[in-house]
Amino acid sequence: MPRILIIEDEQKIASFVRQGFSQEGFVVDVASDGINGLHLATTSEYDLIVLDVMLPGRDGWSVLQEIRKHRPGQPVILLTALDAVSHRVKGLSAGADDYLVKPFAFSELLARVRNVLRRAPARPMEMLRLDDLEMDLLRHKASRGGKPMDLAPQEYRLLEYLLRHPGEVLTRTRLAEQVWDMNFDGDSNVVDVAIRRLRRKIDDAFERKLIHTLRGVGYVLETRD
Repeated sequence: MPRILIIEDEQKIASFVRQGFSQEGFVVDVASDGINGLHLATTSEYDLIVLDVMLPGRDGWSVLQEIRKHRPGQPVILLTALDAVSHRVKGLSAGADDYLVKPFAFSELLARVRNVLRRAPARPMEMLRLDDLEMDLLRHKASRGGKPMDLAPQEYRLLEYLLRHPGEVLTRTRLAEQVWDMNFDGDSNVVDVAIRRLRRKIDDAFERKLIHTLRGVGYVLETRD
């Protein structure tokens, strides 16, 4: 599902927009000032950012400028109470994908967001996540609860495959074929051994386990209450 960052200091507007997008199936993060907003925009992955111009800490113009330096293709829609043509031109010239003047109807913002997302080129997946388990595909790193994990190359490939198929029961045969690129030998325990090693690194230190065994079938990566 699409992930959106709202950078807006007016609490009522931020809450209203967040609720609206959540009801439409978006995952929404909110920052209430330019400094925290810029941090999130440059350290996390978002399909689109809705950015207010008048912000405490750092204004939207400078936030947009920094976003464009670090992530040139990041879709951004500006929100502002400034209605002058010169301000709209400034926003679009600075690299905004669209510009919406306050006050606005949520239905119009939603339509503009969907329009920008349709125009945006598909981005390669950079992060895989499940609960507090994360894998950064660009930096070739994995962590759980913010704690980095030291994974052997085969463990990394196994975890990546599991994260790409969350909630899906994966048989030993499928894992052997897809991760090890080999025909599965029923007498071989290579998959079971690798799963045990991976469990020690991502599950043993945590109360909530993510790798589960379906006896006689295979394994599934998922959160369970």
